[in-house]
Amino acid sequence: MFTTRAQVDVLRTLGFGSLASTFTAVGGPFAYQARIICFTNTTNEDVIFSMDGVTSQLIVPAGSFKLFDITMNHRPVNMDDFCFAIGTQWYVKYVSAPSSGAVYIEVVYAQPN
Repeated sequence: MFTTRAQVDVLRTLGFGSLASTFTAVGGPFAYQARIICFTNTTNEDVIFSMDGVTSQLIVPAGSFKLFDITMNHRPVNMDDFCFAIGTQWYVKYVSAPSSGAVYIEVVYAQPN
């Protein structure tokens, strides 16, 4: 029997009309420690993500995605030591104003049984 199970968190999304040239929060902060995170940009322009709302950290080109499985092949004694922490908030801004689409953040976390 497994001691934890994978759960998918609520989908975080922001439509193209809500994107700006300055960082805007995408959904709420994490209530769980994120193990896998996918940033999807279905807009027709490039977007930049930030964890602090100030620093440009990840660019996701128009019509693409970035997937991070940060716990893949990572088997420490305590599985909670390598993840995006509870309370992490992501922000996004556009490089050029999009006219369609949205941005999405999908998160998988481990829930104890």
